[in-house]
Amino acid sequence: MSSSSTYESCLANLSAKSASIPNTEDLLVCISSSFDSRTTSTNSAVEVFYLLYAASLVFLMQAGFAMIAAGCVRTNNIQNTLLKNLLDACGAALGFYTVGYAFAWGGSTDRNTTQKTFIGTESFFMMGLDFAELSFWLFQLAFCSASATIVAGTLAERCQMGAYLGYSLMLAGFVYPVIVHQIWSPSGFLTAQRETDVLWGVGMVDFAGSTVVHLTGGMTALIATKILGPRAGRFYDLRGRVLDTPKDFPGHSLALQMLGVNLVFILWFGWYGFNTGSIIRLTNDLRYTYVSKIAINTTLAAASGTVTTLFIHTVVQERLTGEVTYNLQYAMNGCLSGLVAITAGCSVIESWASIIIGIVAGGLYLVFSRQLVKCRIDDAVDAIPVHMINGIWGTFSVGLFASPNLLEILYGRSDHVGWFYSLSKGSADATLLACQVVGIIFTAGKLFNHYFTCSLTFV
Repeated sequence: MSSSSTYESCLANLSAKSASIPNTEDLLVCISSSFDSRTTSTNSAVEVFYLLYAASLVFLMQAGFAMIAAGCVRTNNIQNTLLKNLLDACGAALGFYTVGYAFAWGGSTDRNTTQKTFIGTESFFMMGLDFAELSFWLFQLAFCSASATIVAGTLAERCQMGAYLGYSLMLAGFVYPVIVHQIWSPSGFLTAQRETDVLWGVGMVDFAGSTVVHLTGGMTALIATKILGPRAGRFYDLRGRVLDTPKDFPGHSLALQMLGVNLVFILWFGWYGFNTGSIIRLTNDLRYTYVSKIAINTTLAAASGTVTTLFIHTVVQERLTGEVTYNLQYAMNGCLSGLVAITAGCSVIESWASIIIGIVAGGLYLVFSRQLVKCRIDDAVDAIPVHMINGIWGTFSVGLFASPNLLEILYGRSDHVGWFYSLSKGSADATLLACQVVGIIFTAGKLFNHYFTCSLTFV
């Protein structure tokens, strides 16, 4: 609508209410209100579209995880593995719809709340949600599905379909939502997403889910694989005797694995929706100006993780065998490790720090990937070192590298910042780092307690 039609509309409305010609002040107030209303409507439309677009990118990651898992298993298990990934999305959707969203976010999205609760208590079966909240619901479902599908690759070739669907429903409906509520909901005791009364004056910062999504999925994978045990012939012979050298089960298709990981191919691409979409309110307080920085930090961490893993593995193999080899699978998992690690702090760290985080993530992946084999833990796709270990590292790194300026902009407080920034000012304030550690311990303890209780119930 043009400015002239706005003027004419206001003139007609005011004239209808009064027999005299409207004065200039009333006319300007009417025109200003009309423009304000349109701006608000446009901003709301932009935010809804942005969340839907980001949710689509995150949900597309399901295809990436499916390709990686399918490429890492033997040919006779491809259909079984792909069906598990499909069940992840379906089970997560049903579990999140019935009770998951309610436990995670129900009645607790107001940043000004003074209430602290263990779980949400409203919006079961999406009751009471208005149309403006549906895009947020879908975005949160995409995150829930991503956390659930981390386990699929780890348990390749070992889990029955009925049990796996039950796991997906349980994670999406009861396990994941409690962790979301405590860390992301304004009513959680760990959250940084409230105006007052946050933990130790700062709260736990996990911007896009290194702990909420990846530690939850990765630790679930660790517990599940310990319960199910390794694939037949991986670490033990048919009589149960330990093999001197673990038997490798090479995947049938490295091309499928690569299609699931590299840039312009699904997972890295989807991570831009994962991290940048977590800004949620794009038009509030000029937040849209920081989205590009989040995407850049995501890119740099992935790149440094890839190069670091490839370089270290090549050097180690050259020293052991005398031959220079470049392992594509290690490079791909190094990329994912960098992406997982940057997820917690992508909005509150500077670009140079994202490179350091990616470098450390690549090194941690290599160390713990080898350690799993020594401990005879059979992780078919290395999801445990990628997601659990680097979920922990990514969350911890926020306590080291969080920038005062960015914390102030995005969370409205900068009294407690990254430990390295505190040291540079002659202080040893590690309050934020302590909050991050508490969040990690809480999440790990909650997951262990839940699965241990379930195992006792069904044994």
